Amino acid sequence: MNTDSVTTVRKMFRALTDFDVDGAAELMTEDIIWQNVSLPTLRGRNAVVRALRMVTKPSLKFEADMHHIIGDEFTVLTERTDILTVGPLRIEFWVCGTFELRDGKIAVWRDYFSLRDVAWGVVTAIGQAVLGIGSRSRLAPA
Repeated sequence: MNTDSVTTVRKMFRALTDFDVDGAAELMTEDIIWQNVSLPTLRGRNAVVRALRMVTKPSLKFEADMHHIIGDEFTVLTERTDILTVGPLRIEFWVCGTFELRDGKIAVWRDYFSLRDVAWGVVTAIGQAVLGIGSRSRLAPA
Protein backbone atom coordinates (compact mmCIF):
# COMPACT_ATOMS: atom_id res chain seq x y z
CA MET A 1 0.00 0.00 0.00
CA ASN A 2 1.33 3.43 -0.90
CA THR A 3 0.71 5.56 2.16
CA ASP A 4 1.43 8.83 0.31
CA SER A 5 -1.70 8.53 -1.84
CA VAL A 6 -3.84 7.50 1.14
CA THR A 7 -2.38 10.37 3.16
CA THR A 8 -3.27 12.81 0.37
CA VAL A 9 -6.91 11.69 0.37
CA ARG A 10 -7.09 11.81 4.17
CA LYS A 11 -5.61 15.33 4.13
CA MET A 12 -8.26 16.45 1.62
CA PHE A 13 -11.08 15.20 3.84
CA ARG A 14 -9.49 16.74 6.93
CA ALA A 15 -9.21 20.09 5.13
CA LEU A 16 -12.87 19.96 4.08
CA THR A 17 -13.96 19.12 7.63
CA ASP A 18 -11.92 22.13 8.81
CA PHE A 19 -13.59 24.45 6.23
CA ASP A 20 -10.21 24.74 4.42
CA VAL A 21 -11.31 24.51 0.78
CA ASP A 22 -8.08 26.15 -0.39
CA GLY A 23 -6.05 23.52 1.46
CA ALA A 24 -8.14 20.77 -0.13
CA ALA A 25 -7.74 22.36 -3.57
CA GLU A 26 -3.94 22.30 -3.24
CA LEU A 27 -4.19 18.50 -3.20
CA MET A 28 -6.04 18.43 -6.56
CA THR A 29 -4.80 18.70 -10.12
CA GLU A 30 -5.88 21.75 -12.12
CA ASP A 31 -7.96 19.49 -14.41
CA ILE A 32 -9.58 17.38 -11.66
CA ILE A 33 -12.80 15.57 -12.46
CA TRP A 34 -15.29 15.19 -9.58
CA GLN A 35 -18.06 12.77 -10.36
CA ASN A 36 -20.87 12.07 -7.94
CA VAL A 37 -22.40 9.19 -9.85
CA SER A 38 -25.99 10.08 -10.81
CA LEU A 39 -25.27 13.83 -10.52
CA PRO A 40 -23.56 16.16 -13.01
CA THR A 41 -19.78 15.78 -13.31
CA LEU A 42 -17.64 18.77 -12.34
CA ARG A 43 -14.51 19.43 -14.39
CA GLY A 44 -11.60 21.59 -13.32
CA ARG A 45 -10.37 22.79 -9.94
CA ASN A 46 -12.31 26.08 -10.14
CA ALA A 47 -15.65 24.26 -10.59
CA VAL A 48 -14.85 21.80 -7.80
CA VAL A 49 -13.79 24.60 -5.43
CA ARG A 50 -17.05 26.50 -6.10
CA ALA A 51 -19.08 23.39 -5.23
CA LEU A 52 -17.03 22.63 -2.12
CA ARG A 53 -17.45 26.17 -0.83
CA MET A 54 -21.22 25.55 -0.81
CA VAL A 55 -20.86 22.65 1.66
CA THR A 56 -18.15 24.09 3.90
CA LYS A 57 -19.86 27.01 5.59
CA PRO A 58 -20.69 27.50 9.27
CA SER A 59 -24.37 26.98 8.37
CA LEU A 60 -23.66 23.74 6.49
CA LYS A 61 -20.95 21.51 7.95
CA PHE A 62 -19.37 18.52 6.21
CA GLU A 63 -17.74 15.52 7.87
CA ALA A 64 -16.64 12.12 6.63
CA ASP A 65 -16.49 9.11 8.93
CA MET A 66 -13.93 6.93 7.14
CA HIS A 67 -14.67 3.22 7.62
CA HIS A 68 -12.10 1.82 5.17
CA ILE A 69 -9.37 3.37 3.05
CA ILE A 70 -6.72 1.60 0.96
CA GLY A 71 -4.62 2.58 -1.99
CA ASP A 72 -1.58 2.20 -4.14
CA GLU A 73 0.47 4.88 -5.89
CA PHE A 74 -2.30 5.82 -8.34
CA THR A 75 -5.65 4.82 -6.79
CA VAL A 76 -7.31 5.13 -3.38
CA LEU A 77 -10.59 3.46 -2.44
CA THR A 78 -12.74 4.67 0.45
CA GLU A 79 -15.86 3.45 2.22
CA ARG A 80 -17.31 6.10 4.49
CA THR A 81 -20.36 7.77 5.94
CA ASP A 82 -20.66 11.39 4.83
CA ILE A 83 -22.39 13.71 7.27
CA LEU A 84 -23.97 17.05 6.34
CA THR A 85 -25.13 19.15 9.25
CA VAL A 86 -27.63 21.89 8.48
CA GLY A 87 -28.66 23.69 11.66
CA PRO A 88 -30.17 20.98 13.90
CA LEU A 89 -30.28 18.40 11.08
CA ARG A 90 -27.51 15.82 10.89
CA ILE A 91 -27.86 13.97 7.57
CA GLU A 92 -25.81 10.78 7.24
CA PHE A 93 -25.38 8.62 4.15
CA TRP A 94 -23.04 5.89 2.95
CA VAL A 95 -20.49 6.64 0.19
CA CYS A 96 -17.83 4.66 -1.63
CA GLY A 97 -15.17 6.77 -3.31
CA THR A 98 -12.48 6.13 -5.89
CA PHE A 99 -9.61 8.61 -6.15
CA GLU A 100 -7.13 8.56 -9.01
CA LEU A 101 -3.87 10.39 -8.35
CA ARG A 102 -1.38 11.91 -10.77
CA ASP A 103 1.93 13.34 -9.62
CA GLY A 104 0.78 13.02 -6.00
CA LYS A 105 -2.43 15.01 -6.52
CA ILE A 106 -6.05 13.95 -6.92
CA ALA A 107 -6.98 13.95 -10.61
CA VAL A 108 -10.30 12.05 -10.41
CA TRP A 109 -12.68 11.93 -7.45
CA ARG A 110 -15.61 9.59 -8.08
CA ASP A 111 -18.22 8.99 -5.38
CA TYR A 112 -20.93 6.35 -5.45
CA PHE A 113 -23.97 6.70 -3.20
CA SER A 114 -27.68 6.05 -3.21
CA LEU A 115 -30.02 9.03 -3.55
CA ARG A 116 -32.55 6.91 -1.67
CA ASP A 117 -30.06 6.64 1.20
CA VAL A 118 -29.54 10.42 1.17
CA ALA A 119 -33.33 10.90 1.27
CA TRP A 120 -33.56 8.45 4.19
CA GLY A 121 -30.81 10.45 5.93
CA VAL A 122 -32.87 13.62 5.53
CA VAL A 123 -36.06 11.96 6.84
CA THR A 124 -34.17 10.47 9.80
CA ALA A 125 -32.51 13.82 10.60
CA ILE A 126 -35.86 15.63 10.55
CA GLY A 127 -37.41 12.98 12.80
CA GLN A 128 -34.53 13.21 15.26
CA ALA A 129 -34.72 17.02 15.30
CA VAL A 130 -38.48 16.96 15.89
CA LEU A 131 -38.19 14.35 18.64
CA GLY A 132 -35.10 15.99 20.12
CA ILE A 133 -33.01 12.84 20.12
CA GLY A 134 -29.33 12.48 19.18
CA SER A 135 -28.27 10.67 16.06
CA ARG A 136 -26.20 7.59 15.58
CA SER A 137 -25.50 6.43 12.07
CA ARG A 138 -27.39 3.34 11.06
CA LEU A 139 -24.56 2.75 8.61
CA ALA A 140 -21.55 3.00 10.88
CA PRO A 141 -20.19 -0.09 12.55
CA ALA A 142 -21.11 -0.43 16.22
